[in-house]
Amino acid sequence: MKSLLNLENVSVRFQSTDRSIDAVKSISFQVGPGETLGIVGESGSGKSVTAKAIMQLLPLQAEVEAKQISYQSENLHQASKKRMEDIRGKEISMIFQDPMSAFNPIMKIGKQIDEMVIKHRGLSGSEAKAETIEMLTLVGITSPEERYHQYPHEFSGGMLQRAMIAMALVCRPKLLIADEPTTALDVRIQAQILQLMKRLQQQFDMSIILITHDFGVVAGMCDRVIVMKEGEVVERNSTAAIFKTPQHPYTKALLAALPRINQPKTIRAKTHLAEGPAIVEASGLKKHFTLKSGEVVRAVDGIAFHIKPGETLGLVGESGSGKSTTGRLLLQLMEQTEGEVLYQGMGIHRFNRKELKALRRDIQIIFQDPKSALNPRMKVLDIVGQPLDIHKLSRTKKERRERVEALLEQVGLDKEHADRYPHEFSGGQQQRIGIARALAVNPSLIVCDEPLSALDVSIQSQVVDLLNDLQQQYGLTYLFIAHDLAMVKHLCDRVAVMHNGRIIEVAPSEELYDHPLHPYTKALLDAVPVPDPEIERQKIEHYDAALSTYVFEHNLLEEQRPEHWVLT
Repeated sequence: MKSLLNLENVSVRFQSTDRSIDAVKSISFQVGPGETLGIVGESGSGKSVTAKAIMQLLPLQAEVEAKQISYQSENLHQASKKRMEDIRGKEISMIFQDPMSAFNPIMKIGKQIDEMVIKHRGLSGSEAKAETIEMLTLVGITSPEERYHQYPHEFSGGMLQRAMIAMALVCRPKLLIADEPTTALDVRIQAQILQLMKRLQQQFDMSIILITHDFGVVAGMCDRVIVMKEGEVVERNSTAAIFKTPQHPYTKALLAALPRINQPKTIRAKTHLAEGPAIVEASGLKKHFTLKSGEVVRAVDGIAFHIKPGETLGLVGESGSGKSTTGRLLLQLMEQTEGEVLYQGMGIHRFNRKELKALRRDIQIIFQDPKSALNPRMKVLDIVGQPLDIHKLSRTKKERRERVEALLEQVGLDKEHADRYPHEFSGGQQQRIGIARALAVNPSLIVCDEPLSALDVSIQSQVVDLLNDLQQQYGLTYLFIAHDLAMVKHLCDRVAVMHNGRIIEVAPSEELYDHPLHPYTKALLDAVPVPDPEIERQKIEHYDAALSTYVFEHNLLEEQRPEHWVLT
């Protein structure tokens, strides 16, 4: 079969004044028409650099050497900038890992997608708008006419990811390069997006290069897989063979690190939790937002929960269900519309500024995107040391440095890292810096807001082990917000499921996963990717029917909800 894309002996070197880094080392592969090729490997293995080399999107300090990078027999390595501008978006499109970087922050989302349609398909403004709204609907964005007129900062991370997928697919490219396209998405939307990509692939005879660290996604989507490590291809084979008989030790290690929802809990449950009242308790908690159109968005709509000292409560649900808003309400980073949050029996919405400052010493947060959560102009010493300064917890510079170095070693970094900047670290290391900063003030409760979604599987496993060890050592309490239900099962004591701003089911983790009671919980669990090609292909084909059944019955279920759906 003739290849649509052919890479032969491609190498990429980044040159700086004092050193050079070989990011990609003489790799070769082909992609056939209508084929899906998966590229997997840890952060820093060269996956994204390879994709950007194909698209000529690497920075100026990158040196690309290649025998050929050919698309339909045209050598892209020698193509002019103007020719590449014609190819990008129309012939080859790319979904980037960081959705915020794909959009102009001062332009409305709809207009940015319109530009692609007008440039590459020659449609009029009104035709482009209709096409954009249709594509936003296809990728699962609710109220697309309203969202069309909004700016990127008005979208959640998951919604931005969907909008970027819409922009990549709107011109019906022949080759789609998807760089971690479902990282920020919950399992329900992920299943919809993967199904959409499959459907469009068949409709337009589109080829896909899927870069991911999620082997469940690879199992359901890919025909062939190549495994990359330190810039080299260490294994290549059919998807079935990679999962059934992996050959390279690195591939075996990646597969072994996967959290599997159909396996028993791997982190041993705590023998007992601290007695006494809950450390934090919410009742009747609401947060409503009013859009420019006058429509009221009920982000959090009357929820109640509690967390005991030393416990990990998992909060799961799809993007936009109100999980992150709930976490921010606990820290009073936004004011609730109604209801109250009690911290150690005190209503925090009544706290004055001084009391809130003390509260934020006791309750810390680990953010979803470690890169954007760290000031790029500050050294790690100052990033981790800043909370010590704010709360006056170090008397001298020497004491401050010793505390920061101890925290870095505690989270698995070296004390020498204190003098480096955030851009000198991998994503997993940046997340560890965020954890060190949260630990600096000895908090009692940490809100973990999607702390694993930007990390590959082996780093995820390391961070989960670290969080568990720190909890055992210091008696920490966690609110663990996530859409990775497999990881939540293994880390959390109890799990609360959110949908449309409400908590619809709460139960001990193994009980919830083994015997879910609410239909929505069952739909979420059914959508979790499993690293088994046969199972995943069947699930992608049949998921739509299961979801449609849930949506059809949902209003009736909400009105006649049995009390036993929510377990205390």
